[in-house]
Amino acid sequence: MKALVGVLALALGAALPAIAQHPGGHPAAPPAHSPAPFHGTPAPVQEHRNYSDKDGHPNAPHVDGNKWVGHDTGRDDAHYHLDHPFEHGRFTGGFGPDHRWRLAGGGPGRFWFGGFYFSVAPYDVAFCDGWLWDSDEVIIYDDPDHLGWYLAYNVRLGTYVHVEYLGA
Repeated sequence: MKALVGVLALALGAALPAIAQHPGGHPAAPPAHSPAPFHGTPAPVQEHRNYSDKDGHPNAPHVDGNKWVGHDTGRDDAHYHLDHPFEHGRFTGGFGPDHRWRLAGGGPGRFWFGGFYFSVAPYDVAFCDGWLWDSDEVIIYDDPDHLGWYLAYNVRLGTYVHVEYLGA
């Protein structure tokens, strides 16, 4: 019995650093699916928007339950306009929480995993400041509102950025 209690205490101690990394101080399950296409009045586009919707949540686009906080500017957001959407083809590696990818190197301008290459949208670069480009896990989702962009969700941080596929 004492051994079981000891093992449980060790497991809890090992989990605490991971718990502290997520918004709100608790591990968040990755979103089950991409955000729904935005309908309604778009949020005003601001250069210095505050995304911290609750105490303890990051000031970056993030997912809170099934809500994609910050994905509410609609289709006409000029920050995510591409003259040539899908110029390098479409990502075919798999979408959603069943397809986790470990970052293998690079940075916001060009990063890769599994032989696939991406670039973070210039407007979103500041939101991936704490990403570990050689080890974080990301999940890729379709962006239903911004043609040519995908959403890369950082599993460790619970935040996401818009990314463009650069090819394989």
